Amino acid sequence: MNKKFKDLNLDIYRKRKRGKTLLLVVAVLIGVASLLYTNWLTEKMAIEENKKVELWAEATKRLAESGIQDSDQENIEDLNTSYLSLIQSILEQNSTIPVVIVEPDGTFNSDANIKYKENRKEMVLKQELLKMKEHSEPIRIDLSEDNYLLLYYRESNLLRNLRYYPAIQLFVIFVFIVAAYSAFSATQRAEQNQVWVGMAKETAHQLGTPISSLMAWIEILKLQDVDLNLVKEFEKDTQRLEKITERFSKIGSRPELIPTNLVEVLLSTISYLETRSSGKIKFITDFNGYTQLEAPLNAALFSWVIENLCKNAIDAIQNHGTITIGLKENGHNVMIDITDTGKGISKSQFKIVFHPGYSTKKRGWGLGLSLAKRIIENYHKGKIFVKWSEAGKGTTFRIILKKKS
Repeated sequence: MNKKFKDLNLDIYRKRKRGKTLLLVVAVLIGVASLLYTNWLTEKMAIEENKKVELWAEATKRLAESGIQDSDQENIEDLNTSYLSLIQSILEQNSTIPVVIVEPDGTFNSDANIKYKENRKEMVLKQELLKMKEHSEPIRIDLSEDNYLLLYYRESNLLRNLRYYPAIQLFVIFVFIVAAYSAFSATQRAEQNQVWVGMAKETAHQLGTPISSLMAWIEILKLQDVDLNLVKEFEKDTQRLEKITERFSKIGSRPELIPTNLVEVLLSTISYLETRSSGKIKFITDFNGYTQLEAPLNAALFSWVIENLCKNAIDAIQNHGTITIGLKENGHNVMIDITDTGKGISKSQFKIVFHPGYSTKKRGWGLGLSLAKRIIENYHKGKIFVKWSEAGKGTTFRIILKKKS
């Protein structure tokens, strides 16, 4: 049952990870396809704009030639007015492409689709001309053997905006991915919270009845001719069960954090574990001389985290070894290191170990580290992570808490 639960949770985690990866890949493919298509479209439009400018230049040339002929032949009455009208229409149809026509000596002849105030005309046209010279070579308009004009142009604002469109679209897609990922993760966390809270409270409720019964039996044993040392041990374990029930009942509700002496909580937890662990496991404390170091804690929940990490360390130590609990300050933080000489954890599993269902043991639900992370980070606003691990040498878990302000 437990193995099925762990396999199911890991399978769900892998599927969700694949789903997120697939979402990212699809979004990137859409963005790349859009970028390629838009680039292709802008190139096509650029070619079309170039053709329009060449046609515009030719129309300007023909209109100028017609004007010259008209001045030289004043008696000609049958000018082809429809031909001139067509040329004028071609010139007027360019309503988007900025154009500047310059005389051979650099004097501005005419311009189109450039906005300016009359008093700033010369300055604006000079700025535009610089941009146009960077954009493309000018088109020469030959009016006569010795007379010509130079036509400069650049791409229209419509085409320029179209070039920026893929970048804007990719940004929108990126924002969408981030929003979707955040919503997905928030939903996932909310679902997990409901499951863990429900399981914890149900466990606390189920433990209540047998604990009450055990307490009654202990009172009966005290009245009988039974070794009092045995009764005391039974009483300690029953009290331990009460404490566990209290811990589970508090999961899901915001626990009260009280300034607590960390040294005292750690020593109490270690003392309990030492009497119930194999003699092959040695506990070492390295508190840097501290006897009093306070931090805002819920002692019951924090003690459970330390106990869980130490039990995992015991399981990781296959024969005999040591578990070292270190304590030190760093600015406004308190750091607790729990180091074992066990089999170690691979780097690829440093984050996975905190996922629900993860476990290397045949027994257990794989919820210990997940709940420990929730208690430290959600309830105590601290951090818990794998600081160091090496195969065959051991592992160090680090907890960081804020000191008492």
